Amino acid sequence: MNLIQKIAQCFSPAAFIHDSEENYQAIEKLILEQEIGGLTFFHSRHSAAANFEKRAEVLDVRGTLEKMIALINRYQSISKIPLLISIDGEYGLAMRIENTPQYPFAITLGAIKENALNLIEEVGYRIGQDMKMAGIHLNLAPCADVNSDSDNPVIGYRSFGKNISKVSTFAVANYQGMLRGGIEGCLKHFPGHGDTKTDSHLGLPVISKTKEELLKEELVPFQYGIKNNVEMIMVGHLAIPSLTGGKVVSASISREIITDLLKTEMGFQGIVISDALNMKAVANLYPEPGQLEWEAFHAGNDILCFSDHVKEGIEIILEKAAEEDIDNSFDKIMLLKEDLGVFDFEELTVPHFDWESHSKFQLQLAQEYVSVVSGKIDMLELQRLAREGKLAHRSFFNAEQSTFAKELDATFSQNLEKVEIETADTVIISVFVPSHKPLNQFGMDEEICAQIKRLAQAKSCLLIHFGNPLALKHLGKLEDFEAVICGYQSFEETQEVVSKFF
Repeated sequence: MNLIQKIAQCFSPAAFIHDSEENYQAIEKLILEQEIGGLTFFHSRHSAAANFEKRAEVLDVRGTLEKMIALINRYQSISKIPLLISIDGEYGLAMRIENTPQYPFAITLGAIKENALNLIEEVGYRIGQDMKMAGIHLNLAPCADVNSDSDNPVIGYRSFGKNISKVSTFAVANYQGMLRGGIEGCLKHFPGHGDTKTDSHLGLPVISKTKEELLKEELVPFQYGIKNNVEMIMVGHLAIPSLTGGKVVSASISREIITDLLKTEMGFQGIVISDALNMKAVANLYPEPGQLEWEAFHAGNDILCFSDHVKEGIEIILEKAAEEDIDNSFDKIMLLKEDLGVFDFEELTVPHFDWESHSKFQLQLAQEYVSVVSGKIDMLELQRLAREGKLAHRSFFNAEQSTFAKELDATFSQNLEKVEIETADTVIISVFVPSHKPLNQFGMDEEICAQIKRLAQAKSCLLIHFGNPLALKHLGKLEDFEAVICGYQSFEETQEVVSKFF
């Protein structure tokens, strides 16, 4: 293969499942003319986090899995060298594809009390199996970011927590599970995105910590991953001036951070993949098409993810890069493809998932992460109040009657949502947090949050929180409630487990 073909193997542009035929053909053109090495699948342009452009056509978003399988078959059939297919599925295929198995968020897995490493490894294994069946070779996960700033707008629920040791061991266990499931994963977002105030999809976060501070916190999970033979690391779009001689430059295009720190000082010999190159933190820095791709390659990235300027990127890398660097990245990518069986591509059929097994596993996980985070539940007292018609239940941010509400009514042999608040001595409040992201109080209406706070101050209340625990702060002080149970997710299985506390 010539140098141009070798460079092309480093490119993994975005492929949107729900798109126009014109755009599908544009991807085919990239495969045929540029001979790219891979594709990174996203649900649609509208849902790609850094992509707010609105298309004129109205796209049918049904049958996402079927459409992706058809596209993978279509694209693989015309590629000279089979494509490395990747997806960003931190909590499974369901992060991008409807009606596929969803697993708990990292923050939820971080709350597992017993046998955590085995269970988290099993989550990775199952995600790996699901993805392998769907023709995917690489999952751009898990996050190895330490969530040291709970107001962080972009990590939050995606991190295993703020305990450095837990994040290190849990991320590697999850990664090793994916390997066992037959796919590659990657630790992200080097050198650590957990202590940022800016969302790198929208701007460049700057971390002002010293190198000594980073070595004690942010860098620890990545160093642990290197020690445990992690084969791929994704570099994030965040600036750390203490690592770049005072310059405010994104890690993803910094040779000091990727080549000098990650590869030389920390000893990482695997594949370095860039975070999406269309993200606003870096996308607007270089008006000349292809210049950003060169900067990312020169910094030390082997795979360039979500490049918008493939042809120009290949041309500038060919002009400026050392042949040794091109060969080094190419060899690593080819070896990865061989290890993952990419060269043995056979036409895919739409996979069928074992939903019964998935549900049993979800139940097993929920039994380990559902927690009473404050107070205690006096069941005898609640039964007495229910008999006297003085126990009520109110559900917030949930349109239909929930599994939890039905189970609760069965336990107390009456419809607790019909008991008047005014006549009740105790109120069970169940909150189904609308969003796992912190924007607008996690999607919770401010007046309803205020209503919950007033209720907790006026009466004896138990709070049942189905969702991101970081949203609890918007519902008042924990000590204002008799007890607080955190369910972390709103899965049916989670609701069943929470109902068993009554």
